[in-house]
Amino acid sequence: MSSLANAPRASLGRRLAAWIYDFMVALAVYMLAGAALFALFSLLVSVGLIDKGGMTHNIDLLQASPVWLTLNEVGKLLAVAWLFVWSWQKKGQTLGMRAWRLRVQRPDGQELDARQAWLRASVSFGGLAMLSLLWDDERCAFHDRISGSEVVQLTVEQNRTLMNRD
Repeated sequence: MSSLANAPRASLGRRLAAWIYDFMVALAVYMLAGAALFALFSLLVSVGLIDKGGMTHNIDLLQASPVWLTLNEVGKLLAVAWLFVWSWQKKGQTLGMRAWRLRVQRPDGQELDARQAWLRASVSFGGLAMLSLLWDDERCAFHDRISGSEVVQLTVEQNRTLMNRD
């Protein structure tokens, strides 16, 4: 995809629009991960690996334990981060980015590697880092600079080609 190396960088407006789409997908993944982690927690309680400590309901036990509650939240956030990392590594696009014809990539037009994608996800602050575009004339947000990436705007044909690629 080296033909994308010179694609124009995306505006804040397009990024925010894609973020709204991606927020809804991320929320669904967060809830699904929460259900899966609670099911796992309940299984561990039912087989006796976690003591109920006099609690009647598993949710009360989870919420009363700072350790289990923290592990639960970290697990859900990692699931959401993994969604973005996987999407960025696979084709450089999340669902919202596809809809708004955006792509995250290296400046040479190639997909991000795992290190770049995880770094980008960890310093994006849930997408709030894109607000740094308000004072960046090069349309390169904080998390773009830190991870050595850029978000570009694709033409309809480039987006179609990217979506049909294996």
